[in-house]
Amino acid sequence: MRLLLMSDTHLPKRAKELPAPLLGEIPAADVVIHAGDWVDAATLDLLQHRSRRLIGVYGNNDGPDLRARLPEVARADVGGLRLGVVHETGPAQGRERRCAARFPDLDVLVFGHSHIPWDTTATTGLRLLNPGSPTDRRRQPHHTYMTATVSGASLRDVTLHRLEPRTTGAR
Repeated sequence: MRLLLMSDTHLPKRAKELPAPLLGEIPAADVVIHAGDWVDAATLDLLQHRSRRLIGVYGNNDGPDLRARLPEVARADVGGLRLGVVHETGPAQGRERRCAARFPDLDVLVFGHSHIPWDTTATTGLRLLNPGSPTDRRRQPHHTYMTATVSGASLRDVTLHRLEPRTTGAR
């Protein structure tokens, strides 16, 4: 089972559209995950229309229209993997400990907010992933997103993809 992970798209404020390479990953993904800060409902509509399965949450920059359609925290069984999605997890220092305490029932937690790619594992075994942002790199060297696979209820092949500066696509 193939996963596509993104967060912090901030459309149309940070970019006018999602990058073409990211859009090109959608047909190959069994599950598309968005960890919040969509900013516009058109991006949600686009991903709902193009994805086989979409798991998403709202972020701190998402208004009432998105908050009415998305949860603050999402939990799902994905091929036997206990997956959670949340936008914000707080400061980097102590993140693994805090998230392991808050989400003891999960194998993987996907989060956003910082726009900084992150891949660590808490002492409890909880894997924490932040795909960064495909449209707003902030102080990071690249715009990013992640892909991964789930096999035998285990997360495998987690890959951080870097986008070139002008790789935009349709909305």
